Amino acid sequence: MLAQRDHSRSELKRKLLWRLREAAGEDEGFDGELAQQRVEAVLEPLQAQGLLDDSRLVEARVHARAARYGLRRIEQDLVHKGVSLDQATRSELQQTELQRALAVWQRKFGQPPADAQQRARQVRFLVGRGFSMSVVSAVLAGEVAG
Repeated sequence: MLAQRDHSRSELKRKLLWRLREAAGEDEGFDGELAQQRVEAVLEPLQAQGLLDDSRLVEARVHARAARYGLRRIEQDLVHKGVSLDQATRSELQQTELQRALAVWQRKFGQPPADAQQRARQVRFLVGRGFSMSVVSAVLAGEVAG
């Protein structure tokens, strides 16, 4: 699994437990405590060797998603993986959110909405990408020197 991409410790633990549960099948029963111990015994050396690193995962996910998504979407993705942003990265993303939202908006739309229906469509798009409503409003109001 680690050969395909970085995983967080909790994400890899969840996947390994699921695989153990599947391998045990319904007939034999599943000892959850024993499975937890086995998985921890696998994860410890991986983490000690640097093959499993939550901070590297956060850095990679932020790098891959920052150009297309807002802070909320990035945080949601990381929470799903069992990790969170450190304060420095969070600050950096907050400081660049307006510029990133403008770039995303320009690629998709490029011009201000002509009517309320187009405005609603543009708002939904940007909010769905994880940008805050205040940033979306600033982009659509043209308050950004582009």
